[in-house]
Amino acid sequence: MSIELLTQESVTPYLIEKGVISANETAEVEVLTGGVSNVVLAITTPSKKLVLKQALAELKVAEKWEADQRRAIVETNAIALFHKLSPDQVPELVFLDQQRFILILDRVPVGSTVWKSDLLAGVINPDVAAALGTTLANWHNFGEKDKQARLQFMEDSLFDQLRIDPFYRFVAAKNKALKPAIDKLIAELEGDKTTIVHGDFSPKNIMVGMDEKVYILDFEVTHVGNPVFDLAFLLAHLLCKLFRTDAPLEEKLLMACAERFVEAYKEIRPISESLPFHTALIALARVEGKSPVNYLNESKQAQLVKYTKGILGSDVQLSINQLFEKSKRVKYEN
Repeated sequence: MSIELLTQESVTPYLIEKGVISANETAEVEVLTGGVSNVVLAITTPSKKLVLKQALAELKVAEKWEADQRRAIVETNAIALFHKLSPDQVPELVFLDQQRFILILDRVPVGSTVWKSDLLAGVINPDVAAALGTTLANWHNFGEKDKQARLQFMEDSLFDQLRIDPFYRFVAAKNKALKPAIDKLIAELEGDKTTIVHGDFSPKNIMVGMDEKVYILDFEVTHVGNPVFDLAFLLAHLLCKLFRTDAPLEEKLLMACAERFVEAYKEIRPISESLPFHTALIALARVEGKSPVNYLNESKQAQLVKYTKGILGSDVQLSINQLFEKSKRVKYEN
């Protein structure tokens, strides 16, 4: 059965009916863009600033990509948990409609910017990356130690639908020579149930306030699994942006972001030796997977594909610093 999706026109009567806002309040509604998996609306009244998300049954990408809308309930549980752990970084949950897969949360302060947009605009602050590394390590430590918290997120079919299938298996199917290496990485993810993993730890889900405070959003892929995925998912985005730019200062700052992120994490908990390979695979999937980035031209895509396939086809162990340093050299050799 299809679920009716809310629109700018229908959302205000819905909110009044559910008691989220009062009938005598005026509400301004704005469609927020950037994601592919939800209807996202910002609602502003004289007393409230809210964001409403409604999970889509089929994601808005070129390849067919279906996903269980129950992820809205998973996200609700995750927001409740991580808001308790990091109340200054995770907005508070306001409302959940389990039948229509709708959740509402407080909006981050007006004036905050999406970190992805900042990075693409050349506004690159490695302190943001360091803060994220510290927060992520603390979350992973908590998830590893708290068995009761892990029980909420043991069902991991959503992670398979939204990450392993479109990023790992889809790329493996296109690259038979790399399939053994990718299958090994998949087995590592599927065989490790160590901690609570965010699953979408990406610059598009991170906002930076005018006071440089960092906010973390979008928990719908939260699951119990291997923490290496969260690290690799963020680093892959930084690697893609490194290939995009030809500005020496931006390259230097992006590399500093990768280094600070990993070092801050390592101060609290260790990282896996396979992290560079997961990072390379996810970066490759950002060209050849189901959800490619839209900011790499054909030449940059070709450079990134050649580089990451070379990493995945080699057994040479690299550090993250070496992965980024080598990528910079490869860019200018082509």
